[in-house]
Amino acid sequence: MGWHEWIRSADVEPSIYAADFANLGAQVRTLLHAGARVFHVDIGDGHFVEPITIGPVVVKAVAPIVHEVGGAVDCHLMVSNPERHFRQVAEAGGDSVTFHVEATDDVARTKALARQEGLSVGVAFNPETAVEVAAEASIGADLVLCMTVNPGYSGQQFLPESLERIAELRRLLPRKLIQVDGGITLENIRSVREAGADLMIAGSSVFADGDLPHPYLRLLRALA
Repeated sequence: MGWHEWIRSADVEPSIYAADFANLGAQVRTLLHAGARVFHVDIGDGHFVEPITIGPVVVKAVAPIVHEVGGAVDCHLMVSNPERHFRQVAEAGGDSVTFHVEATDDVARTKALARQEGLSVGVAFNPETAVEVAAEASIGADLVLCMTVNPGYSGQQFLPESLERIAELRRLLPRKLIQVDGGITLENIRSVREAGADLMIAGSSVFADGDLPHPYLRLLRALA
């Protein structure tokens, strides 16, 4: 299976970085029951981004729950030297790995190393990186991830100039799967979709009030 089997034509991908980790398994199951099929795992190393976030041990915990219904675990590596982590992610049950163009001097080699571990591959880029650079780097990748906040912390505000960047990315890559990560809310998700995004990653707007699965379902309905 791959991305086009995992998701709808436009979809919401819950980011478990914002979840209640005391109840993580139950929250993932609730969202799966509501129709979620891809879960986003933000892995930060304290170097490429300031915080040290979650890692392969969490992937290993949630992957069996997600896989039993045919879902996928999507790992976003906010790390330096991302190739060092591919095998750990794959062995923990990750299905796809996305690394930052800013974190490697050889994007093509890094993509190839991820493929060697049986992983789908995405390429992410930060708000200060030119859209054209990201578009070129995404050649041969399954998706491109446009950061709409500065990576590292959950709960940040969507950067308004991101809508133009998403639209430009869509113009350059008319058939590429485009993810968007950062500040997705009920108020802006439709505009993000109309700008050209396919997959909206949502953390705080899904998990913050604990009323699962209703925030997730409201986001989905906003895309309809």
